[in-house]
Amino acid sequence: MKNLNDVLQKSWPSGVSRELTYRCGEIPLHEYVKRNAEDSPNQVAYQFYGNELTWKELNGAIDRLAQFFKTEGIVKGDRMGLYLQNCPQYLIGHYAIQRIGAIVVPLNPMYKEAELVYLISESGVKAVIAGQELYGHIEKVANETPTLEFIITTNYIDYLPEKPSLLFPNEYNLPKIRHENTIDFLEVLNTMEPLKEYPSINIWEDVALLAFTSGTSGRPKAAMLTHGNALFKTAANVDTNQLKATDIMLTVAPLCHIAGMLMGVNIPVYSGCKTVLLTRFDPQITIAAIEKYRVTTWYSIAAMNAAILSLPTIGNSDISSLRKNMATSFGIAVTESLAARWKEVTDGCLMFEASYGLSETHTGDTFMPQEKIKFGSCGIPTYETELRIIDPLTGDDLSIGHEGEIILKNPGVFKGYLNHPEATAETLRDGWVYTGDIGKIDEDGYLYYLGRVKEMIKCSGYSVFPEDVEALLSRHPAILQSVVIGVPDEKRGESVKAFVVLKPDFKNNIQESKMIEWAKENMAAYKYPREIEFIDVLPTTSSGKVLRRLLKDNKD
Repeated sequence: MKNLNDVLQKSWPSGVSRELTYRCGEIPLHEYVKRNAEDSPNQVAYQFYGNELTWKELNGAIDRLAQFFKTEGIVKGDRMGLYLQNCPQYLIGHYAIQRIGAIVVPLNPMYKEAELVYLISESGVKAVIAGQELYGHIEKVANETPTLEFIITTNYIDYLPEKPSLLFPNEYNLPKIRHENTIDFLEVLNTMEPLKEYPSINIWEDVALLAFTSGTSGRPKAAMLTHGNALFKTAANVDTNQLKATDIMLTVAPLCHIAGMLMGVNIPVYSGCKTVLLTRFDPQITIAAIEKYRVTTWYSIAAMNAAILSLPTIGNSDISSLRKNMATSFGIAVTESLAARWKEVTDGCLMFEASYGLSETHTGDTFMPQEKIKFGSCGIPTYETELRIIDPLTGDDLSIGHEGEIILKNPGVFKGYLNHPEATAETLRDGWVYTGDIGKIDEDGYLYYLGRVKEMIKCSGYSVFPEDVEALLSRHPAILQSVVIGVPDEKRGESVKAFVVLKPDFKNNIQESKMIEWAKENMAAYKYPREIEFIDVLPTTSSGKVLRRLLKDNKD
């Protein structure tokens, strides 16, 4: 579709090169760590509550841990789990695993026993690095996971300075305990010699990461991503977002999540910038980190920005060092009004939707041109990315402005799902990823995400996309957040039901019937919610993504 390709290139920003070149060539990202250590050994790579970890120190720790893995019989292609909060140990573990050719398997620290049994067994994990506070969950499932051979435990205080510069979360500030039948992370680093021989790696063929999908249909599946997938998306995001080695980044989003990993694990290594790493989000601590370390760039979830703006003391803070805020709209949309408030408080920081992407493509398939931000959209396709909107029933290409399934192709596309050839064949066809997402492309080449194909609601024959209704509901002055599902209706087939979180000032001061009446006046007749239920909080993943299916399951 020549016309579509022309449209997709129409809004490419003038300050960004149209050709992607790799800073150190097409080598794995763990090699970028080594290059940084050689070129800038004493430059701070990560700042962790006042502890400064240089590139030389980071690279040395990676080499020693990699050598330990080798002595334990870990070989190229083995899968190894990371079950940690955000911490330097996560970064060291991630790159040590990949440096010996093994495969990183992120395990969300919110997972409990049943989830761990499934994910460890599904991916065939041979070893896990676990936070001390999480070890009990692993211990309980060890007998149910026969592939698991050994466990390394670590305490986050090992990487805290004697007097932390920021308040460290109390729940992770635990006395150090050595668990029986485990290996201590710090002891390994203090006793091992560095790795001398690196395995040969084909970056476009060898798998570096298993990223489990969110499981919106069926059980989670492990998407196999290569070293090249990670390198491409990292380089593309650095260039399109115009990130520099002189930037100071703030990393708060979970490193176990594909977007948090891209922004907090990969981009600092590729760009060579200094990164301030926080274990978890707290609005006051986040402000303190930005102030103290003069952070220039932050990847956030919009709800984080909203939480900071709601602090009564925000006017007394100086976070004017921030110049760029890439945000994602899980739970709360990145709206023009939110961005305007953020710009005012930060004395000019540009806030915009980070991108559209999915685990199967190592995320970041689009980016927002900073000279022409369109709120409500996900930006335009990144380098070497083909994007189409098709009819989900016929597969026919749809024209500009029409809503249909998003399919895409670029060098970030995964190799397939581990041990799931049928699911792979359904999602990956001739190099195209059939995302299962509904979207549209406007006349300027911007992509708009409208929801999931399987979450589409059919009301009286009309297709209703949940995110469309949610965006309309967000205009109501009493609504903080909302999520929409379809419920059975004898006359219409399905009707729309909305779960609504009210702003504090409106709790107990508004009736559902009045809100339904407002929706009827502001939406098409087939679209407005017939039911509204007020709830205190929406169910979300650790990365802030709303779990619509849980509300639907409860309704069913």
